[in-house]
Amino acid sequence: MTDAFFEAIRKGDTATVGEMLSQDPGLANARTPEGIHAAVLALYHGEAAVADAILARKPTLDLPAAAAVGDLARVRELVEKDPAAVHSYSVDGFPPLGLAAYLGHRDLVEYLLSKSADADQTGKNRSKFTALTGAVASGRREVVRILLEAGADPNYRYAGGFTPVLEAAARGDIPLLELLTAHGRDGTVETEQGRTAVALALENGHVDAAEWLRRREAK
Repeated sequence: MTDAFFEAIRKGDTATVGEMLSQDPGLANARTPEGIHAAVLALYHGEAAVADAILARKPTLDLPAAAAVGDLARVRELVEKDPAAVHSYSVDGFPPLGLAAYLGHRDLVEYLLSKSADADQTGKNRSKFTALTGAVASGRREVVRILLEAGADPNYRYAGGFTPVLEAAARGDIPLLELLTAHGRDGTVETEQGRTAVALALENGHVDAAEWLRRREAK
């Protein structure tokens, strides 16, 4: 039954998830073989309604899961008990701040930073994401601003030689490019394969972003 539950989550089948939870409320605390909580799995697949259905059953969340789903009250409770937990990792190698940033929970990002979370803590996985790179990758502009103001490194390189600017260029997100370049990062860097920000923007059909980058480089 658990395998079918996870499959329904991945497909975004809210009705089936709801039916299965009614039959077995304990599924709200189910975790994948890798240890990822069911509600977090739903968010990883972009299925917010499914996550809400699971969370409505009031599952018990550890700190990474609470950060991922945006449960500030639970995060506060756990951090007050163990302040060092802000530096912990999820089973898939992300710190609480990184999860909150990637999934756009501004209030949690601010709270974790206030509790001395490291804005540049890197993931313990192949992505090597920081909170900033995660926020850029998911287009969380306000979270990006908060992290930059907290001192997050806008020049950080992660998997493939990508930087936040290169990621923003690939997304064609001019407001993000403006934020990042205002904090000291230009668009002249390249990926490990030699692809520039302009090239990435054009590859993804973002002509306006490519022109913006060219104008900035010409200054």
